[in-house]
Formats: sequence, C-alpha cells, structure tokens
Amino acid sequence: MKEFGRLDTVVANAGFATHDTVAEGDPAGWRDMVLTNVLGPALLIRASIDRLKETRGRTVLVGSVAGHVHGPGNLYGATKWAVTGLAENTRRQVTEYGVGVTLISPVRVETPFWDSYGSLPPGHLLTSDQLAESVVWAIRQPSGVDVNTVVVRPIGQPV
Repeated sequence: MKEFGRLDTVVANAGFATHDTVAEGDPAGWRDMVLTNVLGPALLIRASIDRLKETRGRTVLVGSVAGHVHGPGNLYGATKWAVTGLAENTRRQVTEYGVGVTLISPVRVETPFWDSYGSLPPGHLLTSDQLAESVVWAIRQPSGVDVNTVVVRPIGQPV
C-alpha cells in the first residue's frame, strides 16, 4: 500500500505436503501442513479483503488437483479440499463487492515442493512457468469476469 497506494490482486501460493497417509503417516508434520495450506490462505484473505473491495480486485488461491480428486488416506489432499471450499465460500461472500476469486488447481508441478519427497514424481509435470502463466491468465480477465475454478494439467497427465 505504501509503494503503490492500492491493492489489486493477492495470490496465495504457499503449501507443502508430508507425503504420507493418515493410516501410516507421522502426525508430527501434519499441524504445520494444515496451518500452512488452510490457515495461510484464510489469513491472506482476511488481511486483503477490505482493500480488494475498494479496487474491485481479485484473489487467486493456488489449490491442487488433490482438492478435487480423492487420494487414499491423503491428508494433504484434505487440506486442498479445504482450499477449494475456501475459494467458493470467499467468492460467495465478496462477489457483491465486485471482488473476483479464482482457484487454480494444478496437478504435479516441477518445484521444490518435491524436495522432501526425495525426487520428482514420475510422469508428466507442469513447469513453474506454465503454472505462473495460468495464474496471470486468471488475473487478466476482463472487468466483470470472474473465472472461479481452473484445473491445470500437462497434456498426457491422466490424474
């Protein structure tokens, strides 16, 4: 606000996974994952919403395909289901003020997200540039257009 005098767009893109399951996983990492993946975007919305109402701006939440497709015992997926719900709940609360809310749900993206997993997963992955272009596309929608959910997969990714 100091530098530009207004807020037009916010993007919640933080998140991580413990890469385990509820049945066999280690609960020690779950708290931080839930707080980062669910509470983090909610706090960003809370901190920005009044300014976005002033400018009729846009919130972009980066979720995951895991927030649309169930994975057996996947608590990370449950946190991303929460982000999917948060996006729609927020949209319904702020649409009357002209604020747009877009959920971008990528499948696997080639980023440091996989560092704790030990290696990149097999198969087709999006590049971080491809995901960034999808976010920019959502932000650049014409005035009055609210694209709500975008699922982004590389060609050849069946999940």
